[in-house]
Amino acid sequence: MNDGSDTHDDDRNDDELLGGEESFDEEEVVAGLEEELRQAAAILDPVPDSLRQLAVDAYALRDLDARIAELTFDSLVDSIPVRGATDTPRMLTFQAGELTVDVEVTGDGLMGQVLPPQQARIEVLAGPRRPGPALTADELGRFTGEAPPAGPFALRLRAGGEVVVTEWLRA
Repeated sequence: MNDGSDTHDDDRNDDELLGGEESFDEEEVVAGLEEELRQAAAILDPVPDSLRQLAVDAYALRDLDARIAELTFDSLVDSIPVRGATDTPRMLTFQAGELTVDVEVTGDGLMGQVLPPQQARIEVLAGPRRPGPALTADELGRFTGEAPPAGPFALRLRAGGEVVVTEWLRA
């Protein structure tokens, strides 16, 4: 039973807990601890050179002036599967402001349309590898590509003086 005469740790101030009048800068302590952890991680679990190079290559693919087209529909996620259907195409819809890009991904390649209809140059980005040959959308916004993307991919569209890049997806 506690009669109130005991001193509890909860009642002590920070100076008492740290040994008297010494004060410390919490930001310095956190920064020092963070640096120690960074050094330990570099020794115990270093980043492989190949992964570091992939990160550098992926960063090089960025386009600072590009708008990001958000994925608004993915048939793998948003549609109800048909019983017994195999090798169905994957339907994707990306949107950036008024621009919409509909894409069908099959084992034979890509087929899509830019809306509103307009001519565009489309590059299929595939991670650190160089983009394949550029696809061209006609005046109705339609485009096709014969090589299906393998692994992570994104599309970079150049239309009407602007650059739009889709979110990255796994094929």
